[in-house]
Amino acid sequence: MSTSDPKARPIPGKRPPAPESAAMPPSSWAKKTGFRPKFSGETNGSDSGQISLPPRPKEQRDAQPDLEAGRVKATPPQPLPVPPLPAVNGADTAVAFPAENKDQTVVKRRRDSDGGSGGAKKDGSGHGANGAGTNGPPAGPRRAAARNEEVIDVEDGGFAGGRHTHMKYELRDTPGLVPIGLYGFQHYLSMLGSLILIPLVVVPAMGGTYEDTSTVVSTVLFVSGVTTLLHTSFGSRLPLIQGPSFVYLAPALAIINSPEFQGLNGNNFKHIMKELQGAIIIASAFQTILGYSGLMSVLLRLINPVVVAPTIAAVGLSFYSYGFPRVGTCLEIGVVQILLVIMFSLYLRKISVFGHRIFLIYAVPLGLAITWAAAFLLTEAGVYSYKGCDANVPASNIISDHCRKHVSRIKHCRVDTSHALKSSPWFRFPYPLQWGTPVFEWKMALVMCAVSIISSVDSVGSYHASSLLAASRPPTPGVVSRGIGLEGLCSVLAGLWGTGTGSTTITENVHTIAVTKMGSRRAVELGACALILLSLIGKVGGFIASIPEVMVAALLCFMWAMLAALGLSNLRYSEAGSSRNIIIVGLSLFFSLSVPSYFQQYGISPNSNLSVPSYLQPYIVATHGPFRSKYGGLNYFLNTVLSLNMVIAFLVAVILDNTVPGSQQERGVYVWSETEAARREPAITKDYELPFRVGRIFRWVKWVGL
Repeated sequence: MSTSDPKARPIPGKRPPAPESAAMPPSSWAKKTGFRPKFSGETNGSDSGQISLPPRPKEQRDAQPDLEAGRVKATPPQPLPVPPLPAVNGADTAVAFPAENKDQTVVKRRRDSDGGSGGAKKDGSGHGANGAGTNGPPAGPRRAAARNEEVIDVEDGGFAGGRHTHMKYELRDTPGLVPIGLYGFQHYLSMLGSLILIPLVVVPAMGGTYEDTSTVVSTVLFVSGVTTLLHTSFGSRLPLIQGPSFVYLAPALAIINSPEFQGLNGNNFKHIMKELQGAIIIASAFQTILGYSGLMSVLLRLINPVVVAPTIAAVGLSFYSYGFPRVGTCLEIGVVQILLVIMFSLYLRKISVFGHRIFLIYAVPLGLAITWAAAFLLTEAGVYSYKGCDANVPASNIISDHCRKHVSRIKHCRVDTSHALKSSPWFRFPYPLQWGTPVFEWKMALVMCAVSIISSVDSVGSYHASSLLAASRPPTPGVVSRGIGLEGLCSVLAGLWGTGTGSTTITENVHTIAVTKMGSRRAVELGACALILLSLIGKVGGFIASIPEVMVAALLCFMWAMLAALGLSNLRYSEAGSSRNIIIVGLSLFFSLSVPSYFQQYGISPNSNLSVPSYLQPYIVATHGPFRSKYGGLNYFLNTVLSLNMVIAFLVAVILDNTVPGSQQERGVYVWSETEAARREPAITKDYELPFRVGRIFRWVKWVGL
């Protein structure tokens, strides 16, 4: 304890203002309450980088840090002097706090505030509740503080603001061609389910054949590779894979089951695909305008973790009526696959092979491969062969009662019913308008426009979380707008090529970066090039299209559960225990399930014989919804949009979060880097500036870049 006169003591630098909240508690308090100070991105930080904590006992409140001398005023029974640290005005300093064990020191980085209120930033780089960093100090003090820090590995790739302690490769790292190639392949393989599963659901729903599914899968791989290259070069420049998103799946199924498509004869697939293409192109143009006009920078003020969390969680929860009912068509195959994926991702997640947690990273492809092999052996062994029954005969042509009894098991459990691999060509180049000229219907386009806003909200959360892991600082609002604008252009390409859905940042990106600890932009770009080459091999698409439907449904159960969990994980940036946030998130999730159910069940009698399978009934609401005015197009739009779970979750969350009073700390308001400070700091410039000096040409467009 220091007893010297403060006036006689030299003051090394400008006196900072009194902290708004109490200092970090001793580790004894942390052990009792479960507080983990190393997660700077998950703690409840105030606007100035301090951590707000519940009231503590008097003896712990007395242990306050002396910011001038850089030491801790410990209580008399346990004095613990700490050597003074050099004070750097407006820079990061490392403040040591007493610990229960004298050999351990908990170090907390904190910005030396310049007296601003409400999270004022010294040089424009915010540091708030979300773990965003501030402008760094000179190299000497920063390095010294870093060496004194306790380097902590985040378990299982958990999300942490202090990403530099556990990432293998960060945004601009280029360790060499071979490591980059291996990590790029690993990155895409770990996200295999997100890339290929949507076409395996959408194409059969449109009445497409296995050959159509093979072609759409190859097109998705091609467009995903091209759009990823565009996004890492001219979008947000973060290591994020672009591809078909589950956000677009529900509206696509709603459009596919529109009443005007129920009585089609002939090739339903191409006709419906052209309608989808037109809706996606118009919605993508809207998203492009939203981004490049700077309107997205305005909307960012309304989008915070309490809004993002229930919105994305509702996307995953909305498919509960599709998931396990499809698995139930062949329980011995589907349930085994679900259990395998759960075992790999949870029980075996800590097992490392050559330093890689292969079971955690490759849980989905490993589970698929083992289950597919087992199903193949059962098929070859004749388990699903029934005397006098042919798997290639359509169910409507089966006369024998014996065969009718087993037709479901023959269709869903056997792995040789698909001829996609045999019929697909060895080489095929996807080209635009391959399904014909798109058809534009304004009512379907408006539905997709509403969904493009939800897609943008999803991408904002992914931008922020991935920047904390891989980049030096969060992007500026202009960079976020630029990324959203380019995602709109990428969706235009998806509409022209005919993937069946729009192209956006895949939500699972953040989990993959955290698990693989690979945030290199070059690795993602190299993987995108490999994806383009694979898309040209027609047999690859045919092989993927051959995955049995029950295995697709089993994988989707896991992927949708992961999507819901990833959405809720955004609450780590806010005060998740706040009653305000609990009520908002709870109301958003409940009404996101209850309100669409009202629309989906309205006007349907219990004994009605619907023409679509039971798992697709939630998407035929346009035929029987409660809105029945004389304007058919308006009825279609309102009934369809309000039956989408994610739309209801977004509306409830964004209204409540922006009208119910709450501090920035409590709400976990996203803090983005400021434009002027970003231009002065080389690290931010190198992370987000456009390549080939393209950014200099557009420097005057301040709302879409640095």
